Amino acid sequence: MTSASAAPVRGMVDLNADVGESFGRWTLGDDAALMPHLTSANVACGFHAGDPITLRRTCELAVGYGVVIGAQVGYRDLAGFGRRFIDVPADELTADVLYQLGALDGLARAVGGAIGYLKPHGALFHAVTTHEEQARAVVTAVVEHGGLPVLGLPGSLFLTLAEEAGLPVVPEGYADRGYRPDGSLVPRSEAGAVLTDPEEVAAQAVRLAEAGTVRSLCVHGDSPGAPRLAAAVRAALAEADVAVAPFA
Repeated sequence: MTSASAAPVRGMVDLNADVGESFGRWTLGDDAALMPHLTSANVACGFHAGDPITLRRTCELAVGYGVVIGAQVGYRDLAGFGRRFIDVPADELTADVLYQLGALDGLARAVGGAIGYLKPHGALFHAVTTHEEQARAVVTAVVEHGGLPVLGLPGSLFLTLAEEAGLPVVPEGYADRGYRPDGSLVPRSEAGAVLTDPEEVAAQAVRLAEAGTVRSLCVHGDSPGAPRLAAAVRAALAEADVAVAPFA
């Protein structure tokens, strides 16, 4: 496997969102309204959110809009929505990630799609930025699955290890999350962690895209008014002459 990095390109960016996060009778987000604005979709894999029929329908929706399907893998934590750190042993975490990849891949293929990349969700996303054992465990799973591009925080240990393993890496920014001065995200337990004003979200998306440090931008599907936020981001990027296209 040869190394290939999806390097940031000024004037071009991918727009992704977390989708497929409803479960049974519990509905979260409006994937049908959000999907037309996206170029990539981070589809839950059943561990932190999503049930099989929801995931299949979400993949079918993505295929219909020509949106790239990504596997959003997380801790086995439905009750906490995958936003609680779990100290999972490395071999167990690798197996958990492989399990999620296999499940979503089967559902995607059933509706004419395929998995195009992997993105850790929630607490796992934050853990692998610095937690070497868990970062290596996730990278190992992706390699053993056959290799996929991976999304992560710019400069994170996860992206470094992934690139060393020969995986394409995609630095990602958040249009709807607050940032600290050091480039880390404001914890959700603190004020200013989630941005909900469309103008503010759109302005941050343009700043991140024009800085040239990220290749993909995320709008959370469970954010209040997510479809409206994504539409505002697309409009602002177009006005700033930033092309929106999938990285995969």
